[in-house]
Amino acid sequence: MDGVASVPKLCLHLISSAIQRCRMSEDLCRLSVVLKRSPVSDPPILGISISDTGVGSCLEEFKDLRYSRDWASFEKWDGELSVTTTSICDREIHHYHLNLKESVPTNMLTELPSKPKNGAKFSGTEISLSTLERMDDLLAEITHFFRKMLVLKIPNIAIELVIEHGDILGSRYGNFIQANECNHLPSPMSNIECLKSGLEDFVCKHGNSLNEKCFSCFPNREHLKVGSGLACRAESQRSTGQVMEAVIIISESSEPPSPCFSASGPKTEVLCFYDFSPCAISQSSMNALISIDWKNYGLTLRSFVDQNGSALLEWEDLPTYAHIDIVLHCYHKQIMIPPAKRKTELDRNLIKKAVKLALDDLKAKYTGLLLSAHALKICSYAPDLARSISGLILSSSDSDFQKECLSLLGLQSQEVEGEIVEDRIKEKIISVVEINDRKPQRSREAPSFLFENDCIQEQDLQAKEYEGEEAFNLFYP
Repeated sequence: MDGVASVPKLCLHLISSAIQRCRMSEDLCRLSVVLKRSPVSDPPILGISISDTGVGSCLEEFKDLRYSRDWASFEKWDGELSVTTTSICDREIHHYHLNLKESVPTNMLTELPSKPKNGAKFSGTEISLSTLERMDDLLAEITHFFRKMLVLKIPNIAIELVIEHGDILGSRYGNFIQANECNHLPSPMSNIECLKSGLEDFVCKHGNSLNEKCFSCFPNREHLKVGSGLACRAESQRSTGQVMEAVIIISESSEPPSPCFSASGPKTEVLCFYDFSPCAISQSSMNALISIDWKNYGLTLRSFVDQNGSALLEWEDLPTYAHIDIVLHCYHKQIMIPPAKRKTELDRNLIKKAVKLALDDLKAKYTGLLLSAHALKICSYAPDLARSISGLILSSSDSDFQKECLSLLGLQSQEVEGEIVEDRIKEKIISVVEINDRKPQRSREAPSFLFENDCIQEQDLQAKEYEGEEAFNLFYP
């Protein structure tokens, strides 16, 4: 970590460290942030406590913490931290004092007298500090951080944010985020399943805000099309096994645009997470997103903007009632402590692979979704071609020929009507184009039959009749 830029940034860093300690625990953990304002002093002092019940803190976590001398609000904090921590196997509760303003590294940490646990078995860490920061400013930063974390739905961490107001009559408490709000999964789920569920909840909230659900836009999740992709790097002596998850949701509605869609327009904010904490988008992530061949999925990227650490994609020709949401999450199978030493620059190829897998997943699950520009062009010829083929079949005077054609189309002779036959042929043509468009480019050499029939597949002689015919190649990119 290069330096503590502000009290809010320091708090978010300490919260991220607490998350890692909770991840290392096999039990359900609680992460609490308490803000306490005391009006006794002038100006009022704001006390901040960040505690967790994860594994005990490792002092290496604070080794690279530095107080930034360029900090504009230098006078708002004295640079001091109080640390209380214990591991499950410790017999004592340890206390430390940290002074990040200390220029000599060896003098930064002071060990204070410890307290016996008297045989009790528990673990956890509490870090506290005092500052002259405005509570409203700090509360906004931490609340936004936690609300974004709800997208992850971390299964073993319950989070709460408590505001304590001290006055002459005592203290008053208010929970901004309750512990059960972050821990309501019905059954054990994989990380990628939690991420999919969390993004669905996020999308269903008004205008993609982080607070309330919009029932006018999304009374249910029927209009949500969800795709996910996961790419991994194997663990080795030099790697902790990096995992890249991508989830993409395309929301569509047949209703007129609502304030939610009007506010966002044809733009997508890419939510980014690193090791189960919200983070700013990295340069490698931006490069990976820009390098994707979006046109292969029927999308045209108009612009890409890094907006204060958030990626904003703007699309061309996106349907009026459609919106795209994307979330990226990179984490390590082997949990790394201290987080201050983590390498936050991500593998561009890993990101690109995960996003493409999510797009392919959408394409495979939802018929007609994300067809390439070439496939859409071919599909536009299907109505005219279906009309011509239907005309040939119905104008034939050979009843056996007609019966065989209708059988291949799955129709009975009594259903013979021009529009029915034409529509069935058009469906078959478009279906083949869509199936072929879902395949990787390298696997498109062998075209599929428009009309599949067990007899044709079983008889080699009949299959040879199709060899050398180039007409059906029109339907394949």
